[in-house]
Amino acid sequence: MTILKSLMLAAVAATPIVAATAVPATAQIAGVAVADPEAAIQNSNAWKTAITQIQTTHKAALDQAQARTTAVQNELRPLVQQLQTASQQPNANQQQLQTQAAAIQAKEQAAQAEIARLTQPAQLARAYAFEQINRQVSPAVNAVITARKLQLLMRPEALLYANQATDVTALITTELNRLVPSVTTTPPAGWQPNQQQQGAAPAAAAPAAPAPTGR
Repeated sequence: MTILKSLMLAAVAATPIVAATAVPATAQIAGVAVADPEAAIQNSNAWKTAITQIQTTHKAALDQAQARTTAVQNELRPLVQQLQTASQQPNANQQQLQTQAAAIQAKEQAAQAEIARLTQPAQLARAYAFEQINRQVSPAVNAVITARKLQLLMRPEALLYANQATDVTALITTELNRLVPSVTTTPPAGWQPNQQQQGAAPAAAAPAAPAPTGR
């Protein structure tokens, strides 16, 4: 799984505020809350349903990608270990080590290209589903801000401490469920993800082959 990048909330303050000390829930400032928009999307009914559909539709290709990943890992692991061992020998032949490392890297890159080709349709479908839901994040956030009479909404990572009662992520998810109950997982011909959203959608690509080490 790819590490997820946090999305920007339109209502989030540009300058993060860090609490110097933890304060009890009874002392929380009224009108201040935290929210994780990415988690709100992932917990939405539309996203969960879309992921299930994508995994079913693209199962053959995803299974093939996983099998290829496992195979290349098994193929490269002993080669990397051999390279590491050889590099630790006295008077190791540096030219030979570089040749071996280059061969391992070439195998790895070829495998990664093949895996990317296999998973690309599923990744594109995920990005399309994500973008449809993401369009409704701002309206969902605004609805929660209005309902809770919030004056300041921040991301969890902007705080050193936040009482659980101040987290309104679940409320944003509820609004998303209302605003976008479902999405389609078949992108139009020629569709490409919004560049601002590239890398934001959670990915389901097979794990990458181990990078060669010990050069």
